[in-house]
Amino acid sequence: MISILFGGAVSMVLTLLGTRYAIKWLARRGYGQEIRDDGLQSHMIKRGTPTMGGTVFIVATIVGYFAAKLFTMQPPTASAILVLFLFAGMGTVGFLDDFIKIFRQRSLGLRSKAKLAGQTLVAVIFAVLALQFPDDRGQRPASPFISFIRDIGWLQLPAILVIIWILLLIAGMSNGVNLADGLDGLATGASMMVFGAYTLICIWQFNQSCATERGVGAKCYEVRDPRDLAVVAACLTGALFGFLWWNASPAKIFMGDTGSLSLGGALAGMAVMTRTELLVLLLGGLFVLITASVILQVGYFKLTHGKRLFRMAPLHHHFEMLGWEQVNVVIRFWIIQGLCVVIGLGVFYAEWVTG
Repeated sequence: MISILFGGAVSMVLTLLGTRYAIKWLARRGYGQEIRDDGLQSHMIKRGTPTMGGTVFIVATIVGYFAAKLFTMQPPTASAILVLFLFAGMGTVGFLDDFIKIFRQRSLGLRSKAKLAGQTLVAVIFAVLALQFPDDRGQRPASPFISFIRDIGWLQLPAILVIIWILLLIAGMSNGVNLADGLDGLATGASMMVFGAYTLICIWQFNQSCATERGVGAKCYEVRDPRDLAVVAACLTGALFGFLWWNASPAKIFMGDTGSLSLGGALAGMAVMTRTELLVLLLGGLFVLITASVILQVGYFKLTHGKRLFRMAPLHHHFEMLGWEQVNVVIRFWIIQGLCVVIGLGVFYAEWVTG
């Protein structure tokens, strides 16, 4: 528990203090956000706001994790390192996208094929490695089964399909967070709630782990390294707490694709490692809802030859078009995300009680 609290605290302090200096450094070099000309006119005032802020909480999370390891003199585990690899790898793809936007002074960065190739490469490397590194009980970071709260026994997949499944999960979550990153603090606050939930889930899984004497029985969890995954989740939660201080409306800095892609990757990585691959769709329900709004908008537009289901997609922009203040949209969407997390944790606990 000490490593969980220490790692989270270090990460929070680093982003709370470090983001201030990052804002000044980025502003001096003119590394500001470009706004699409066909977007909301009310967002034009945000043009030039420092971006690539995700770099700060990526560094803070990694430093916080290894500081916790040094503080408790415990070695890193394969599961935690792989989640951090996915987190940083997806962030690197996002960083390249953000840098091209700034360098070329346009709202579009990497070409779609190059961006997809980068995401795919990182995701495939993660998936392949996650199927390696068995511990002394034969448990690997990832499982060949699709999982909800535990592995679903009749949904075992061959290795190639496991890799494809993990790839789809990573793509879905990273793009979901990316779509939600359209209003000040929205994606930061929503992601913080989900990682906070995963901190609790991992602590519970550690206390009820099949690898310990107290966890033996039908209700125990076959998860490799749950305590160390709790440290990673706590570091992510703490880092986002500190970043939100500067990212809340009016935002002094944006996370950019550097942040949104990395957070989506980390969410998917936590889901894979904790055997909660389908539960994450409930825990991150706001991201699913926002992604669904884009899919529905595009589908309806094509089916009706030009009509729109929403005034604008993603969904949060629809409510802005209806006249809602940006702060109201963010707070109400946070409430929705909070409800998703509460329901998800309730389902997780109810499964254990009735298991």
